[in-house]
Amino acid sequence: MIKLKDAPFDNDPRMETEDFSVDEITYEDVFPGETDFPLDDFEVGYETESRPQEDLIAQCDAFFSPDGPLMSADFGGRKPEDRPQQRQMASAIARALVEGENLCIEAPTGVGKSFAYLVPLIFRSRCCRRPSVISTETINLQEQLIEKDLPMLAKLTGIEFKAALAKGRRNYLCRRRLELLSGDQRDALLPNPSLLLDVDKLNEKLAKGSDGTRDGFGFNMDPAVWNLVCCESGNCLSAKCPYFRQCYYFKARRQWEEADIIVANHALFFTDLAMHGALENAETEGSLLPNYGAVMIDEAHTLENNAAEYLGLHLSRSGLVSTLNRLYNPDNARGLLMRSGPDVLALRAAAADARDEAYGFFAPYENWLLEKKETAAAINNPDRFPDRLTPKLLELAKLLARRLEDEEDESFSTELGSQLSRCREYIDSLDQFTHQTIKDCVYYAESERNSVTLHAAPLNVAEILSELLFKQDFPVMLCSATLTVRNRFDYFAGRTGYHGGKCIRLDSPYSPDQATIYISRKMPDPASSEFLPALVQEIPRYVELTDGKAFVLFTSYHALKTCASSLKQEFMVRGWRLLVQGEELTRFQMLNEFKEDIDSVLFGTDSFWTGVDVPGEALSNVILTRLPFASPGHPLIAARMQRIEQQGKSSFSEYSLPEAVLKFRQGAGRLIRSRSDRGVIVLLDRRVITKSYGRMFLDALPYRVVTE
Repeated sequence: MIKLKDAPFDNDPRMETEDFSVDEITYEDVFPGETDFPLDDFEVGYETESRPQEDLIAQCDAFFSPDGPLMSADFGGRKPEDRPQQRQMASAIARALVEGENLCIEAPTGVGKSFAYLVPLIFRSRCCRRPSVISTETINLQEQLIEKDLPMLAKLTGIEFKAALAKGRRNYLCRRRLELLSGDQRDALLPNPSLLLDVDKLNEKLAKGSDGTRDGFGFNMDPAVWNLVCCESGNCLSAKCPYFRQCYYFKARRQWEEADIIVANHALFFTDLAMHGALENAETEGSLLPNYGAVMIDEAHTLENNAAEYLGLHLSRSGLVSTLNRLYNPDNARGLLMRSGPDVLALRAAAADARDEAYGFFAPYENWLLEKKETAAAINNPDRFPDRLTPKLLELAKLLARRLEDEEDESFSTELGSQLSRCREYIDSLDQFTHQTIKDCVYYAESERNSVTLHAAPLNVAEILSELLFKQDFPVMLCSATLTVRNRFDYFAGRTGYHGGKCIRLDSPYSPDQATIYISRKMPDPASSEFLPALVQEIPRYVELTDGKAFVLFTSYHALKTCASSLKQEFMVRGWRLLVQGEELTRFQMLNEFKEDIDSVLFGTDSFWTGVDVPGEALSNVILTRLPFASPGHPLIAARMQRIEQQGKSSFSEYSLPEAVLKFRQGAGRLIRSRSDRGVIVLLDRRVITKSYGRMFLDALPYRVVTE
């Protein structure tokens, strides 16, 4: 149904009832003569009753059958492979859609999972008004779905459907803000004069045509510039904006509203969930995504951690200082408050005082972390950290509110209003953190990227998701290559609150003889001081097995840097180019270079254990330097373990071990990505054969084991 908040046709007889069918009204009724419409002025919802569904199961079975459209397709001269697991997965998803049940499915690499869930969703689009949302972890998968898989399936199915890529609001340019930054006041508004080059380049690119997204401009832009020109909810004029008809964000929103299938990332999806009331203290309204009728969460092995991140509280020094500098930076006399107006001197002084106190507020947390020699630590006694910042922000907010009453320039007023809203958000966040008012959370400070961030991460993710995600009037489907421990879903379901449907584990389409696992008996215990020197000795010996072509995966950046520094010269002599995470190349650039230089070796940490796809000879060797147990010293991990212990259970067997097994499967899974792949997996952690729990890791992989 459509609910109108401010309709311009009060005398319409249809307004006698608050709700009426979407078929009974057009957008022309709501906004006469307008071809575009302000989405913020109405709420869209759909009747829960859909049109009679066709037999999705039969349609999917026919599509994936030996004589169906898929097996008859031409993939650039390559004949499609018959994949029984893919048919099984597609049929299970179709059944879940028809019956309105949830589904959790482990689909190993090679199953063809994207086609297996896209095809049922495409067939569903013909009979359901509410769109389907696909949420993924990585940008690469989103682009693959939108640019490759969905267009191909549109041809193969012969079904006309609309698909859209949904990005967060800050990914889009705001033309009004760019104009403000390009006008007479730009010298005062830009934090640094050198940033003017990026502003000019933005205008040049825009004049030549652009989709308005940050990635679409095609050059490395200073983040400070983008922060000043991106689209943000707090400073959006919506339909009142002179650029509304050309607004890139609202154009994208209209595409989402019209789409049958929406591809989003986990960040946007969970932010949307939070807006629906993920936490008791959430006071958000509205929604980012349309009223969807089915959800597919791909790469669902990150579900708990994503929920903990996006449903929690984060308060950073760099973010707060950036907001205050946006108002007024006393170091270079720049900012919005350089514009003349009433009480401007008092406002500048208040902003400068708040900024000074922001540094003062975070300093005790930073010093405490230095004293403890930790990058992150729990805050169990917040009283030891004084809060003299909140009064400064309250005074600034009061002066800003007074200034806004007298501001006549709507565009400038919107910018000031946005900063006022941020000040109030920081005031609320400070209160929540310093008084620890959010229940079932771990509160901790963390130093990162020359800043300090305060976090409140929920420990009751399973309870939140059980209610917020898995008890809705639509099916929620989860899939990943690694969801089970010892072939069971108990651990994953317990951590995420999954219920209300089946769990299915598919067999791998790959052969066990495609890889061999090598285990080094020579390695000392990872806790020993001799471990790192032994790694330096053993890594080259195993890289030599494949003459490069290797990923070496570490669990700590310290170990990675130590080994890289010690081995760089030796690798150069042997003709193996060494690519090291954290040096000059980005993760994306490293992968491209690794694929191009077939004999190269890549040293990576956490982000290379998962979500990386390098098929073919370029990756023939994956070396795991140690079993990937999460650090019990991290406050979130420690709090999760403590919570389990308080329940009378073993945190090692109930949490640490199954988490490590899942990540071990992810890391080893980087190797075999197709039926033609061959290679070796090397494990330089002898605990896998000396400890009783080691068998769980080896049983998680189907390959032959060789100990040396």
